Amino acid sequence: MNGDHAEDNLLIARAFGHPEATASRMIDVTTESGVWLIADPSGEHELAVRWPTGPIAERPEIRREVVALYRAACEELGIEPREEHATQGGAEVGAGHHDNHGRRGRHAHHAGEASEGESADALESDKPFSVVVRESSWSDHSDSEGASFMEEIMRGRGTMQDYIDLVAQHYFMYEALEEAAARFADDPRFASFHSDALLRMPALEADLAHLVGDDWRDRVEAVPATAAYAARIREVAEEGWVAGVVAHHYTRYLGDLSGGQMIARRVAKQHGLERDGIAFYDFSELGSLTEFKNGYRAALDALGTGLDDAEQARMLDEVRAAYGFNTAVFVDLGKQKAAASA
Repeated sequence: MNGDHAEDNLLIARAFGHPEATASRMIDVTTESGVWLIADPSGEHELAVRWPTGPIAERPEIRREVVALYRAACEELGIEPREEHATQGGAEVGAGHHDNHGRRGRHAHHAGEASEGESADALESDKPFSVVVRESSWSDHSDSEGASFMEEIMRGRGTMQDYIDLVAQHYFMYEALEEAAARFADDPRFASFHSDALLRMPALEADLAHLVGDDWRDRVEAVPATAAYAARIREVAEEGWVAGVVAHHYTRYLGDLSGGQMIARRVAKQHGLERDGIAFYDFSELGSLTEFKNGYRAALDALGTGLDDAEQARMLDEVRAAYGFNTAVFVDLGKQKAAASA
């Protein structure tokens, strides 16, 4: 929801009590309701919206109820729902950082923990490949957001050092990712995904100089999970596996363009930052982020048509692995924080 479906969160907020909402992020799931953090001209508020069909008990029911809320919000606001949600059967929940994309729980999955049936069911459908990618990785995205270190930042309770530590990990992740992107820049299978306006390394270097100092390179280091994450990206690139690079590219950049934008607003407000320190999240050179994301999803659909079932399944596994690495980074950061305060 917070990755690829930020607009849906906003519709729900405006339809269910906050018509002037300017930002909305799903922050919790209970048996009775979904919970959103809303921003409007009067400030920030928590909004709990009861599930349309009553209390839920199983994870798959969350997807059904969120789609029902989206459809109800569209009806309330007089908006035509997207085609895949025109009927209840078109359930969809997003992915992302960030890319990507509700939260179903607090326990992190390791990479590849999904059941084989979950991916197989997605591949057997007639849905666009971009939708299959979102749906198959939804629970992994939820786990990533549920990691306590990141949750503290998203709720405005993280310290400035927490944010600095996160920026430092981004540096090592994107160093590997943008090396991979450069490697495949001239490959027509990859070119439609990457734009120079996406490049984050210059912004990360500027942010770290502002937040840490000119000697930041000597003062930051990757936690073990980040080192493993970067190593996996390089391994995929070295193999020449374009779909695998796209899996990591999608997971990171779509999250930055969606939920990452709310993180930037939260951190900027909490710590008094303007562009310096949060330049990483500034994608103004892309123009309309919504249009870019729609074009990106269209490129995913086109890529999917050229992959056989086995290769699609392999790419879905890599997307889920990317989310697993991301969650592991947050866990390591939480351990590092706890050790520092002990």
